Amino acid sequence: MESLTELRVRYAETDAMGIVHHATYPVWMELGRSDFLRELGQSYAEWELRGVRLVVNEIQVKFRSPAHYDELVQVRTSLREAGRRRLIFAYRIERAGVLLAEAESTHLVASSDNRARVLPDDLLALVQKA
Repeated sequence: MESLTELRVRYAETDAMGIVHHATYPVWMELGRSDFLRELGQSYAEWELRGVRLVVNEIQVKFRSPAHYDELVQVRTSLREAGRRRLIFAYRIERAGVLLAEAESTHLVASSDNRARVLPDDLLALVQKA
């Protein structure tokens, strides 16, 4: 499964060179992750209400081409790995078919008090079907 999130680059997301700042990409990745889970049938907010959090453990981004103010950008999000203690999401960030960045984020499953825990069976089954 792959979810698609479209957004328009805001002026505040660009740097002095008129290019989207590198720190913006993890924010876009978060939007993609949230949409991905929502499309699976449960929002991340619902996970948190159940005491399940996904703590960012690692982010990797390879920049391929710049994005600029007011461009329409697509974030394609998929789940590369789903385990009881760890989820790995993959992202392709594009503009009209042009690859802007490839990224991956690793998340550890934690409780609401930020202690390590396992993903409940129903949530594991939900993400594994993706």
